[in-house]
Amino acid sequence: MLKRQKTFWIFIYLALVVMGLFNLLPFYWMLSSSFKTEGEVSSYPATLFPQVWTLGAYSKIWFQEKFVYYFINSLIVSMTTATFSSLVGAFAAYGFSRFRFKGKTLTMTLFLASQMIPGVLLVGPYFKMLSLVGLYNTLLGLILSQITITLPFSIWMLKGYMDTVPVEIDQAAMVDGASRTRTFLMVVLPGILPGLVATIIFAFLLSWGDLLWALCLINAKAKQTLTLGITQLVGEFRTEWSTIMAATMIATMVPAVLYLLLQNFLIKGFTESAVKG
Repeated sequence: MLKRQKTFWIFIYLALVVMGLFNLLPFYWMLSSSFKTEGEVSSYPATLFPQVWTLGAYSKIWFQEKFVYYFINSLIVSMTTATFSSLVGAFAAYGFSRFRFKGKTLTMTLFLASQMIPGVLLVGPYFKMLSLVGLYNTLLGLILSQITITLPFSIWMLKGYMDTVPVEIDQAAMVDGASRTRTFLMVVLPGILPGLVATIIFAFLLSWGDLLWALCLINAKAKQTLTLGITQLVGEFRTEWSTIMAATMIATMVPAVLYLLLQNFLIKGFTESAVKG
């Protein structure tokens, strides 16, 4: 019996090692290639470690290619989308969690159904509508289009967290003289803070990694996002892979740093939703 258990755990650890290598090797290759010269990246056979370490790709992508503007555009779009959809989603989730009204179940079902529609089917109608109101090729138009994707997701997530907060807490606060809005802001919202942070992170990541909407709704180079800017690095006759890897590393570091800073809230939010849900 002990031998079987030992064999089982050896198999589990080997499987975890294989999965870890499968996920980390592409990231290591991207990191390693970003520090290589263009000639070394294209050389054969490939080198596992850079023979000559250089920051030339990062310098070129940040200053020569003007990626700083793409980076700022992505931050503006992602932070605005995540903040607006999470805050509005919190108010909407509170209403769905605390009040009874006609069409409540149908509305929530429609929110859920909207997440099942492929984004590529919505690009055409959004392109037409934004063009009619003069918001095509603007960051505001891109933000509004992405909010329509992240807002239903935020409402569904936050409603689940709202349901874990007892209604008696609301009633006790209002008995003490607090208004409904003050009760929500001062009592309920702090109680679901881990869930709110988790929702903000997911909405931010959905917006940060978007390419389809930016590709179809943004045309001016000065308003391009980071993901769209990376695609412009693939040339018709030549592709500078070290520069692409450096740009991808820059784009990857923002979600990584965001997760490291907020991982305690994120883990706590997942744990609470798993236990109470």
